Order: sequence, then C-alpha cells, then structure tokens
Amino acid sequence: MTYDTIILGAGAAGLMCAAHCGGRVLVVDHAKAPGEKIRISGGGRCNFTNMYAGPENFLSQNPHFCKSALARYTQWDFIDLVNRHGIAWHEKTLGQLFCDGSSKQIIAMLLAEIERAGAELWVQTSLRSLSKSDAGFALEVERDGRRHRLTCANLVLATGGKSIPKMGATGLAYDIAQQFGLRLTDTRAGLVPFTFSDDKFKELSGVSLPARLSNDRTSFDEALLFTHRGLSGPSVLQLSSYWREGEAIRVNLIPNLPLYDLLRDQRQASGRKDLSTELARHLPGRLVDYLGQQLPMSGRLADQSDARLAELVAALSDWHLMPSGTEGYRTAEVTLGGIDTDDLSSKTMEAKEIPGLYAIGEAVDVTGWLGGYNFQWAWSSGHAAGSAIAGD
Repeated sequence: MTYDTIILGAGAAGLMCAAHCGGRVLVVDHAKAPGEKIRISGGGRCNFTNMYAGPENFLSQNPHFCKSALARYTQWDFIDLVNRHGIAWHEKTLGQLFCDGSSKQIIAMLLAEIERAGAELWVQTSLRSLSKSDAGFALEVERDGRRHRLTCANLVLATGGKSIPKMGATGLAYDIAQQFGLRLTDTRAGLVPFTFSDDKFKELSGVSLPARLSNDRTSFDEALLFTHRGLSGPSVLQLSSYWREGEAIRVNLIPNLPLYDLLRDQRQASGRKDLSTELARHLPGRLVDYLGQQLPMSGRLADQSDARLAELVAALSDWHLMPSGTEGYRTAEVTLGGIDTDDLSSKTMEAKEIPGLYAIGEAVDVTGWLGGYNFQWAWSSGHAAGSAIAGD
C-alpha cells in the first residue's frame, strides 16, 4: 500500500499534521485510541493553549528554533479552530485556556479535521520495520494480527517522548532518528515533582500554598504542594525543567506577603499572642508546626525583637532545599531534549539531510512551560510540517 505521507503517532502533533498534509495520508499509532495525552490533560478538560505563548516560554539548545513555527501558526489560530467547532472554553490563570466541557471535544475536533482532509487512522498498529527506499520510506506494520507493507514519500515522527510510559510512551522517535543519522540531545524528565530520599515532607502531604521557587537560572511564582514523596505543584513542575541533579533550590513561602510589617503591627496590637498562632494566620497551620521544629518561633509576639522577626522572615523567604531527584518519566508531563534541532529546518520541520523525513512535537528538542505551551508547540510544529508537505 502506497501513501504520500505516513505519520507515526496519533497525538496532538500527529493529528494536526495529518489535517494539513494533503494527498493520501495514514496516521499510525500503537495505542487503543488517538490523543491519549490530550484526553487526560488539564484534569480531563485539556489546557489546549496559552494566550501568552511565545518563544521565551520554551526550552531548547537552540532557543530560536521554535520561533518560525510558533509565528506561522499561533495560539490565536488554534483558538479560531476551536471556536469554529463550537467548543466552549475559558481562561483559568496566567493565560491558560481550558475546555468548558471535556478534553474529548479537542480529540473529536482533530478527528473531524483529518476526516475532512481524507486522512486514514490506524490505531493498535505496531511498527515492525522501517527502511529508506528509492521512493522514500518502506514500513512493515502489524495490525489485527496481520502484517502490512507500506511505502511513502514522506515520513513524520510524531510519537512524542518518554514521559508517562504507562500510557505507552517510548523512545521510538529517537531510535528512528538515530537510524537515519539524526543527532539527539540529552533527554530527561521535565515538568515533574521533586523527591527527597529522607521523606522529610511526608507529614506535610496535602499542604499547599502560593510560593516562589527558584534556582540560579530562573524563578516561578505559583502554587507549591507538599507530597509524601516531596514537592509538587505548578511552581515545582516549572522549576524542574531548569533543574539538574545535585543542585539546590530556594523556596520563598511568603513571596507577596509583607510578613515583617504584619508581625510588628500585631506585636504592638496583640503582644500576648503566641508567635506561632499569628504565623498560622498567614501560612498553613501544619506548615507552621513543621517549621517550628527548625526555626525560632516560640514565645509571645511581645518577646520578639525586630532582629528576631527579621531573621524569621528571612528564613521563610529563602529556604534552601536539596532534592534527591525527581519522580522521573513515570509522572513527568514532558520529555526535555530529543531530536537535535540543528538537524531540522525550523520552517518545515524536515530533516536537512534526509528529504521527506520530518520530526514534530515532543520528539524534538523543544519543550514548553506548564500551562498549555506544549500543546501549542504540537499544533504549531504539526502545522509547519503538514503545510510544507502540502506545498503551502
């Protein structure tokens, strides 16, 4: 069976690409259903893009690579597509856009788009062999217990990265890329919780609060969540993409709270009140109890000098911690690194030395922040490859 384009991977990037390729297109995936990451994202409502998506929200060895694709197919283009399909949506925080209903609406929209384009979709289909041919590429796949030999002029790698293996994630795109001589950058788990080997936060599991997490590279002001294994929450996930093993992180538990002034005012007004009681008005009680084992929090407010209050506030705003690691690909939302962008065209996503071979989405060394940015990269890179194949 001969196709113009075969796309490996029926996720966000692969489906978007299929909707724009033109010609005879086949999308292949080993999962039971397309768009599984879409389905579970955003608590089942799919954080499908971000109003503020721009190149500065992405990590890559080449920070300029994503600019072309993001500019040619923007968040506003995808929002327009969502609107045309009558999908109601809302903005949550920091420009994050979610479906009012279900993430399945986004999957249904993409399937409608590839049907309109005349593309085929084969799920529960495994790749058995792949080679370069005179006409392009030759594949053997297994579907419903039968082997099928396929050929195509264009092959698109859209199988994602290694994150969340229980959903079927593999390093297939990396293996194929190396088979054809493309280079890889180092890969690691991104947007992932930190772990601590001594279970130091087990008693705080479930406690959350606004915080600022930072290291020498960057900082993020979002929610922090203590877990029985360590730290999670948006601020942690964001920082994890900028963290390397063996590095310390800094936690500001009172990023926007003038705690020093508040404590001095209360010392004047209610000096007989316990310091820990007053702190529990501004921080979760369990956290205050926990920190009280390490910081000078005993005694009444009236007993606290300005210097002692300043020392306490400084400790709460600059808490140094040393994670032992992360939860890894098991819970990581994305994979950092991947197919080296130096081997790809930023305008078309085509391999510079292998005509007809394309790589898109999470398989490529471009990773977005938490908050809809990675879906926008999927839409933009998928559109770039599809449009290039169609000759647009």
